[in-house]
Amino acid sequence: MTTEAADPVEAVAVSPAADPGFLQRYGTTIEYILIPGAALVGALAVFGIFVALFGKNPLDLYFYMYQGAFGTWFSWQNTLTRAAPLILTALCTALPAQLGMVIIGGEGALLIGALSATSIALAIPWAPPLVVQIAMVCAGVVGGGLWITLAGALRQYRGVNETISSLLLVYIGLAILNHLVEGVMRDPSSLNKPSTREIGAANMIGSIPGTDVHWGLVFGVVAAFASYILIYHTVFGFAARVAGGNIRAAKIVGLGVGKLILMICFLAGGAAGLAGMIEVAAVQGRTNANLAAGYGFTGILVAFLARQNPLAIIPVAILLGGISASGGLLQRRLGLPDASVLVLQGIIFVFVLASDALYGRIAFLKGKS
Repeated sequence: MTTEAADPVEAVAVSPAADPGFLQRYGTTIEYILIPGAALVGALAVFGIFVALFGKNPLDLYFYMYQGAFGTWFSWQNTLTRAAPLILTALCTALPAQLGMVIIGGEGALLIGALSATSIALAIPWAPPLVVQIAMVCAGVVGGGLWITLAGALRQYRGVNETISSLLLVYIGLAILNHLVEGVMRDPSSLNKPSTREIGAANMIGSIPGTDVHWGLVFGVVAAFASYILIYHTVFGFAARVAGGNIRAAKIVGLGVGKLILMICFLAGGAAGLAGMIEVAAVQGRTNANLAAGYGFTGILVAFLARQNPLAIIPVAILLGGISASGGLLQRRLGLPDASVLVLQGIIFVFVLASDALYGRIAFLKGKS
């Protein structure tokens, strides 16, 4: 005698919260969303307490932060404009992280990329705008790429810690920029704020039609998608992740670790150098000290908050760009210094680093009680 089929109502799938198998399969993914999100919320709460000590209402703080970042179409455009260089400088940290390297020199690569792009534009004023723009892109990528490759080479051939060397290269890059801008490349008409000559309005890359957001945002998004494909869907990316997981094992199986380090560092620096080129060709129109706006350092926070995932960098960069964009509104409405957002970014960074110890330690995300 055959038994009857189970009642369809009884065959309804078990909810994910009650299914240990679901948590075992997707627990890691949930961690990568839940833990950074909790770190961000915790940082905002602490920043609210910090603001309350100065007699300001934290609820007003959060409201104006939202309004300044995402409350209007103007706010959105300001946020997206600031997110563009953050995506590219975050890739400067995220790509070497696949090899287990901690590169924090995106700011220096951005400055060198900007300087290289400006130099090539001023060297060929007779060329058509499209040729000049392509030359600027190439110069920015190569300049920034070689700058970070220097940190990789010091790591590979001299055993110098890449974190220290890349940070020191930021200050060397800033010194080079100041030396050239205040010296041989200085525009005689720039009096109070030394800068180079303008690259010309025809050579600017312009904005996306219908918006005030420059094309740098598209460059950043394309670079993030290309980086994701490179790292997770190519042999080169697989080799880089293997070397990052166990460099000794990678050498045993014959992977060219030294070549991987130099190539990854070049690509990482090239992304930050492209950010510098975009700041020149889309925002400043020339090279000056305004380029040292801290995008490279904020990019480090973006990369860590995104867990070094190139695709996750895009929404995180938009979020951090929004926080940065809200600084002016906080200053006008609450009387807070514009640099208050830097305090918030510092608190977020501390929370993100502290939360790193939680990965793999949350029992219920493993399907365990």
